[in-house]
Amino acid sequence: MPVREYPFYAIRPGDLPRPYLPVRVINPGSTKELRAYALIDTGADECAFPASFASLLGHNLQAGQTRKIRTGAGVTIAYGHTTRIAIEGFSTQDVLVDFMPNLNTPLLGVISFLSNFVLTVDYPNRIFSLR
Repeated sequence: MPVREYPFYAIRPGDLPRPYLPVRVINPGSTKELRAYALIDTGADECAFPASFASLLGHNLQAGQTRKIRTGAGVTIAYGHTTRIAIEGFSTQDVLVDFMPNLNTPLLGVISFLSNFVLTVDYPNRIFSLR
């Protein structure tokens, strides 16, 4: 995949622009998919999505692999489901993604997504690239 520069993006008016990446989230079992902006999160080991995404993708949220996750806000429950994450020219293999009831922002973590790329972040110019 060639280097591609993405601008920082503010999701809501008044938000600070952040490194959000447009992604397609795919349930490989049902082939249902949705498009979202997901935050590049180098502090997250895994990818995590809001619980509401699970039903949109055809997953039964609570039937997923249940585990307790430590976050900056404390301990929460996550439900893991097999998912693919795609951007232009790239798709992950089937990876276990956490769907979390108390999460509002989709997060792209290191192990199942960012480890596939060289990430460059240019904060002064508010752009980032994946190669």
